[in-house]
Order: sequence, then C-alpha cells, then structure tokens
Amino acid sequence: MLTPILDKTAGVALYEQLYQYIRGEIGNGSLKPGEKMPSRRRLAAHLKISTVTVEAAYAQLEAEGYLKGVPRSGFYVRRFEGAFPGSRPLPAPRRQEKAAETYDYDFKTNTVASNLFPFATWAKLTRETLALNSDTLLNAASAQGSCELRGEIADYLYKYRGIRADPAQIVVGAGSEYLTALLIQLLGRGTVCALENPGYAKAAQIFAANAAETVRVDLDEQGLSVARLRETRASAVHVTPSHQFPSGIVMPIGRRLELLEWANEKEGRIVIEDDYDSEFRFAGQPIPAMQGLDTSDKVVYINAFTKSIAPTLRVGYIVLTPALAEAYARDYGFYSCTVSNFEQYTLSRFMAEGHFERHLGRMRSAYKQRRDAFIGAVGRSALGNFTQIIGADAGLHLLLRVNNGMDEATLVERAKAAGVRVYGISEYTRGPVPPHHRATLVVGYSGFETPALEAAVKRLETAWQI
Repeated sequence: MLTPILDKTAGVALYEQLYQYIRGEIGNGSLKPGEKMPSRRRLAAHLKISTVTVEAAYAQLEAEGYLKGVPRSGFYVRRFEGAFPGSRPLPAPRRQEKAAETYDYDFKTNTVASNLFPFATWAKLTRETLALNSDTLLNAASAQGSCELRGEIADYLYKYRGIRADPAQIVVGAGSEYLTALLIQLLGRGTVCALENPGYAKAAQIFAANAAETVRVDLDEQGLSVARLRETRASAVHVTPSHQFPSGIVMPIGRRLELLEWANEKEGRIVIEDDYDSEFRFAGQPIPAMQGLDTSDKVVYINAFTKSIAPTLRVGYIVLTPALAEAYARDYGFYSCTVSNFEQYTLSRFMAEGHFERHLGRMRSAYKQRRDAFIGAVGRSALGNFTQIIGADAGLHLLLRVNNGMDEATLVERAKAAGVRVYGISEYTRGPVPPHHRATLVVGYSGFETPALEAAVKRLETAWQI
C-alpha cells in the first residue's frame, strides 16, 4: 500500500503532495506499468484523508497520462514509450521560513465547523457536474462567472438579504480580497477610502497593496461615525454593517440611512458593504443589507462563501452598481474568471437544489450552540466575575472585556503560556485603543465544540487569576 508522508502544515495542498508522490513512484519504477492502483476509498482510509483528496490526485495523474481509468475496474499505471517525462527529481514542498506557533486552543476568527460540511452531498454533486457538464467544463469561463451561478446568487440575495440585483451586475471571483482589489481598480487609483477603526486589517493591506489612499474613521456605539467621516475627504467608505469586525456592532437602520445620505451628498461617492458573516444572526429579526436600502446606486456589495460553506472554497462575489458593472464590462472584461467552471457549476447546483439553505440552517444552529456554550462556560467560571461579553448577537466572534487589573498584553501572554491563543483588539486598531476597548479580546468560537470551549475557558480562568 502506498504510504507517502503528507504534511498538512506545508504550503502545498494534500492532493498535490499525493500527486507528486505517485508521479515520483511511477518515475522511479516502484509502480510498474500496468499495475493496478489502490481504490480511492481504500487509499483514503489508509492515509486518513478524504476520498475527495485521492480523487483529485488520481484525476490529475490521469489527465497528464500517468494513470488510465478503466470503468468498474479502477486506475492502472500507463505504459510509456521512451524516457519517462517526469524522471527528474521532484522539488520538495516549499515551507514557510518560520513555523507558525501552535496552541491547544486557538480562538482565531477564520475557522468554521468543518465536521458539519456535507461531504457526501458535495461529492455527489461533483460527480454529477462531471457527468452533466462535461461538454462545457473545459471551455473558458465568462469573465463575470457562469450565468447559472450568478443567477443563483441573485435569487439568494433577494430572498435572504433584501437585495435586488441583476445577474449582469454580479462578478464572481476567488474570494472577497481579490474582488476588493478589482473594485479599487474600477474606482480609480485616486480614490480615498475610509476604513473602520478598529477594523478588518486585511482590507487596509489590500488598499495599500493597490496604492490606494485610506483614512481611518473611529466607531461609536452604532458603528462607523458618519460625523467623523464627514471630516475626511474620503469618496468611498468600506464598512461591515451586519456584524462589525471586530467590535461586533450591528449597525442600526438609522445609521445605515445616515451613511447612504452621506453617499448622496456628493457625486461619485460609494459605500462598500462587506457583508462578512451576515448569514449568522442569533437574536432579533434580520436586518436587510444596505444595498437593499439604496435607491441611488451608491452601494457596492461584497460577500463570499468562506464562512457559510468553507474557507477553502475560494468563491466570492461582488454586486456592482449599474454604472460600475458597465465600466467593468468595458474596461476589465478581458480578465479571465479566477474560479474554475467545475467549482462554479458544482456550487450553483448546491444552491439550486436547496442544499445551501439547509446547510446554513444547520450551521446557524451549531454556531448558536457553540456561542451559548462559551458564554455559559464563562458565566459559570470565575471569569464571570470580572469579564463582559460584547457583540454576541451575530457573527462567529465576540468581544471579551476583562476587568481584573491586567492590560491587554498581559492577558494575551498569560493565555499563550496556558496554551490558549486569544487576540487583543489593538491588533485591529490604528492608533491608541480607546478607553472602552482597553483589556478587550477578540474571540472566535466557531471552530470549537462544547467540550473544547469549556476546557479552554478553564485554562483562561487559571491564567488570569490575580
């Protein structure tokens, strides 16, 4: 049985590592021409990986001519005439210069409940996509994404976010970061964009990488302060109104309308609505997206499937204003779509057949249980005597304000020493942290089940005792 060493911490996908290993074994003669390969299910069980990973490696090897698939029989090593094309030694997987620190419990904000992913359904849809869309899978994708997927996204946004969008306004791309960079090009390099403070650090990095000027605008109890925004010369503003990152503030309808009023005060102003983790609201009625309130085409809406499905599904979408959609088609339509047809067709089927809505329902229920488990564990412990939980009504993270006399740096370091990683709000703040955010931590709870959450809280209880 094949037994490669697969390193999940390497900067190479597991299927790529398996592909390289098998290709090398064929090249050095360890796998003989005509030899039958282990079945996908058997090899996956042996290596403790998913069958999808094995399928991807086998498919790549077959596509490149190293393996031959025989229906109802399996895969076999092909015979080669002349020199083996891959006889040169394969390069070792590239590794990071410095290994990332690891902790027993890491409250990072970019995790999902991976055990709830509908692997069986997704695998079935991928097989159906290969069978039913084989004539179009290898064709060049539309620059804006497939009509099928854009249509499903438009229907979903109308039903659940109150957004009326023509599929022609939607552009599909490899994540919200890529689409934000594309939007910066559309707006023009001279655009000055206001960013929330504290806010999403990566947004600032994307604007900086694209030579766009930014200004920071502080928050108040309702989110980004429009009064302070008016004091800047910004012509665009990037906001996360559904669950402000990282404060957790849900921007009320009055502030949303005030922000739209700012946009309408001057020609050329744009609101960039990043609807990050808006799918998860646990208290009160859903608040419609700002784009659905906009009657003057002033809002550009961005979202992705990283939280609602999986971070590794690098599929995001942007809803442009009609004018920007026209500019995109005219000036940037030459770009190739950065999401494969295969992923787009599979995802569109996942949505069209109702799997996405059912999956979201299961995820909301699971995340609410995890949120409640964390809040309950804190309340039952000594932490409940000197902490306050903020911004827990929506999203997959919350704030934990600690009032035991320790500053933020001490809290973070003591937690690290106990094997727990928490994140200070200063990591997301430009300039001094305001008094009401001192000794405040950003806690992402979505990656833990109840026993792990309770164990982590016990460690923090010990680490932060005076």
